[in-house]
Amino acid sequence: MEPIVDSHCHLDFPSLADDLDGVVARAAEAGVHLMVTISTRVRRFEEILKIAERYDQVFCTVGTHPHNAAEEPDVTADELVSLAAHPKVVGIGEAGLDYHYDNSPRDVQAAGFRVHIEAARQTGLPLVIHSRSAEEDTATILEEEMAKGSFKPLLHCFSSKIELAQRGLAIGAYLSLSGILTFKSAEEIRQSAAITPMDRLLVETDAPYLAPVPHRGKNNEPAFTRHTLNCLADVKGVSADEMARATSDNFFALFTKVPRPDVYAKGKAA
Repeated sequence: MEPIVDSHCHLDFPSLADDLDGVVARAAEAGVHLMVTISTRVRRFEEILKIAERYDQVFCTVGTHPHNAAEEPDVTADELVSLAAHPKVVGIGEAGLDYHYDNSPRDVQAAGFRVHIEAARQTGLPLVIHSRSAEEDTATILEEEMAKGSFKPLLHCFSSKIELAQRGLAIGAYLSLSGILTFKSAEEIRQSAAITPMDRLLVETDAPYLAPVPHRGKNNEPAFTRHTLNCLADVKGVSADEMARATSDNFFALFTKVPRPDVYAKGKAA
């Protein structure tokens, strides 16, 4: 069984934080030996960092989720760059646009998104992007900002229309697939995965949300990443081991600040 990486989870959320040792142990049993726990509020970054510092196999990001953009309109690129200097911080975000809930005004979301892009540009770290019901504006901002200077975009939990996948891929973005990929209703997402080159794909849980089939409706955790990976392998017409190797290689190519453990050595099974 080849090892895999959960590139996006939320270990600080209560349903996981109450059993962190168990969550990490079950992940390892399932072959998930690395995970990135994602920041949603810069003002609570210390909580995220403590989790990452507690476990060798856990890294983190720093950023403000679009839901919380109105809570933290004063976050600057310089602040993000400074916090990202910590060795356990390996990405910027998650940031982006969410027009499904509109928990923050859209102009505030967009302004925060551009601040995070600038921090990603300055640090060279990947930008973890949240986009829901905002495909056109997400693509436009990414294209405009890429024209100003390169950065590394990652469209996390990809669940948008195929046009965003196409426009994202055109500027060098990676796509990360979550448990939604396994849902019966997710045919368009599977189509987006099908057109994505093998060297641009990652897998994630977005735990504790979006548990994949056969755990749908239950609390999600990093150990379940393999179900999404198996589905992605089917979509791409390759073996699960080949997909595990590809997504792990892609993770380390994108998250260059993460040291590659021996268990993830190319061609070495766990």
